Amino acid sequence: MPTCPHCQQFVVTRDGHDRHDRQRFACAHCGRDFTLRSASAFSGYRWPADVILMAVRWYLRHPLSATSVMELLAERGIDVSNRTVLRWVQTFGPQLAAEARKHRRPLGRRWYADEMFFFRGQDKWYLYRAVDEHGQVVDVLLRDHRDTASAEAFFEQALGRSGQAPSAIITDYHQPYVKAIQRSVPTAMHIRSGLHRATGETTKPIERSHVPTRDRLRASRGLKTLLTGQRFLEGFECLRAMRGGHVRLADLLPGFSASASRHDHVRTVAAAVLVLGMRLGRKPRTRGR
Repeated sequence: MPTCPHCQQFVVTRDGHDRHDRQRFACAHCGRDFTLRSASAFSGYRWPADVILMAVRWYLRHPLSATSVMELLAERGIDVSNRTVLRWVQTFGPQLAAEARKHRRPLGRRWYADEMFFFRGQDKWYLYRAVDEHGQVVDVLLRDHRDTASAEAFFEQALGRSGQAPSAIITDYHQPYVKAIQRSVPTAMHIRSGLHRATGETTKPIERSHVPTRDRLRASRGLKTLLTGQRFLEGFECLRAMRGGHVRLADLLPGFSASASRHDHVRTVAAAVLVLGMRLGRKPRTRGR
């Protein structure tokens, strides 16, 4: 017998079939009915998972607006609003990123950290990013202040998600990085450098890594809020990592070949996104007492 997706208990019995002729189960612990699809993150949605994931992948991969994705879906007989597309991206983008992190390649021991800024109306927002020596993005964090607390929050999030500490962190001469690294990564050597240096370390790897993000934000006309912006950026970096070879696609698709053509690679990434989506589970919810 399956586990109840609501209370995670095994005390379940068969309870007929639903209107789609799927086996229905009843949980004796919480009293709720469910099917095998109820444990999916896509349970309760009108459209199937492959449609939702296709829309999310289009929005995160290409410089398209939500209206453009809506029109592409309409051409295929799928009638949704642009607001629905955005809700799908905000909901499943971070979940795909979290699932993809389980299969990304090991991070390097040298991290290049920097922040890029952009305007939201009159407000100035800062996107903290870090890459390793192989160009793999370590993590991203969107903040509304450029200070020690923001830098420290970024490094703590990066350490928590990666599960490892770098041996060296290369940054520019922004002063808050000094205290943030001393507090968050005391074992790492902090190297302060610039973009143009004849010898030694430079910040060129992270500066180059900013370019695709700037281009995508320009196409999307900016971000609305810090929360939705963070969710979008995590999903965007997830698709970049999958396309850039920083996610082990062979873990998701056993038949994957690294020597495949560019067209095959595009199809492989699309299939890998679908596999990741199928692994997303609905978070258990408990009733209030």
